[in-house]
Parts: sequence; structure tokens; C-alpha cells
Amino acid sequence: MASERVLDIPVRRHVLTSERPFQAVLDGIYDGISQPDIGALFATLAACTSYEEFTALVRHAQGSAGLMRFWHLDDDHVLALDPQAHQAGRRLVRLIAGNPVTMGQMTRHLPAAGSYAPVTILIQELAGGGTQVAYDTVASAIAPYGDAAASQVARRLDTEVLTLLHHATGIPATATAAHRSRRTP
Repeated sequence: MASERVLDIPVRRHVLTSERPFQAVLDGIYDGISQPDIGALFATLAACTSYEEFTALVRHAQGSAGLMRFWHLDDDHVLALDPQAHQAGRRLVRLIAGNPVTMGQMTRHLPAAGSYAPVTILIQELAGGGTQVAYDTVASAIAPYGDAAASQVARRLDTEVLTLLHHATGIPATATAAHRSRRTP
């Protein structure tokens, strides 16, 4: 029977605001995310004949944070052309990164988790200087589905991403936890 379900998905967003310049933060993020020729890599992965071969190729291609760049969108170019955007030359990048093995580990338990992996990291140059980085956690996005195994993988992924973002921005992880605890009753 055909049907449609609408789910409200509360998402936990981490927003890290750093005094570091945009390019330094972006470079710091790319220190942990590899930048392979993704088309060639996916073609090689598609030709794999075993899971062991597949995971070995991914492990070789991934960066130190366990991620690889799937897509880098320079959203600032569109904003620069828009006369109403008022971006004044500031940078805005949407980075889509992931790991096919991690995605598989989540979707084997919860196919809907494929909607949230790969992840998006938004990096924005601030008008007064500095950089803001935003990341929506996968664990919060899949929490309403109630799958413990997929959630465990998602939490590990979130930890890897957030560790990288804290390092790139120079913001200690404890700073985010302290800020959250002040805002939570």
C-alpha cells in the first residue's frame, strides 16, 4: 500500500566560532580529510570483488579523521554574484565528506541513515574576521529511529568529525561542552 510518513527530526548542530582565519581553518579541516580523485576511487571501489578489498581501499584513501572529500562547494561564488547577498568577498564553503565503509556500517542496521551520510560541514568567513564552522550530528538525526547499532556508528563518526573541527578551529572540545552546559537547564 502506498503511503507517506512525515517525521520531525530534531538535529543537534555544533557551531564553532574561531578567531583563526578562514583559510587556516579550511586547511586544518583538510589536514584530516583526504582529497582523492573521487570519480576514479568510486570506479575502483565499484570493481571490488570482496568486502575486504573494498575496506582496504577505503582505509588507504581516507584521511587521518577517517574521512574523504566527496564534494567541495564554493557557495561564496553564488553569493558574490547576488547583488542582495552583502557577502563583500567573504568565503562560504560547504564540504561534503564521508567514508563508504562507515556509511555501510550504519545503513546495514538502518537504511534511513544513508540520508545523513556523507556529512556536511559548513565553513563561513565572518565579517569581522575569524571563521564559523557548523556541523549537524548524524547521531541526533538518526536518534528518532531508535536503532542502537546504527547510533553507535553515528556517535563514532560524530566524534571523529568534531575532533577534527575542534583541532582545525583551535577550540578545545571542553569549551563546547561547557557552553552547552551553561545553556541547558
